[in-house]
Amino acid sequence: MQRPPTSHERRSGRSWDASYGSHDPAPWDIGRPQNAFVRAASEGAFSGDVLDAGCGTGEHALLAASFGHRVLGVDVAATAIELARAKAAERRLDVEFAVADAFELEGLQRRFETVLDCGLFHTCDEKERPRYVASLASVTEPRGTLHLLCFSDDAPDIGPHPISQKMLRRAFSDASGWNVVAIEPERIQTTFMEAGVPAWFATITRI
Repeated sequence: MQRPPTSHERRSGRSWDASYGSHDPAPWDIGRPQNAFVRAASEGAFSGDVLDAGCGTGEHALLAASFGHRVLGVDVAATAIELARAKAAERRLDVEFAVADAFELEGLQRRFETVLDCGLFHTCDEKERPRYVASLASVTEPRGTLHLLCFSDDAPDIGPHPISQKMLRRAFSDASGWNVVAIEPERIQTTFMEAGVPAWFATITRI
């Protein structure tokens, strides 16, 4: 896929695909879904067709599929998509995975009632956020729901950009076609911090 490097790739000095090509797992790849998404799925928060944007090795897409949803997981890292497809086959879950750029989701030419973002928004810098938010809007049905988990501004400086509630509300404003329904304190589990990292779990609807 021909594309300019993202701010995260420039900052880390390696591509997203390289994060999945080593023997050590990526720090966000914990081999299971994050607790916030497990809770949301168990409470019936997912509906209709589901998109997992920046799906990595597919844990949240697979979670949604296990609840009976038709799911597409997309990621710019081809190696991650290969690993996700292998997991789906091993677990006998019917999930579609595709290599795609989260900044260009309109190219999917599909709409979804539920969209998941686990740890992608907080990798965007200030210039990238409006483009990413618009990309999400292009594939979310009116009154559809985005469930977003990101590092909070209480998180330590460990790489991605910590996000405040104000930043979330500004990015997903009425003007950009969204309504922030709720922002709850949460933690993101990682491979390197046993107690997890302070986070926000936001529920955002498409106007």
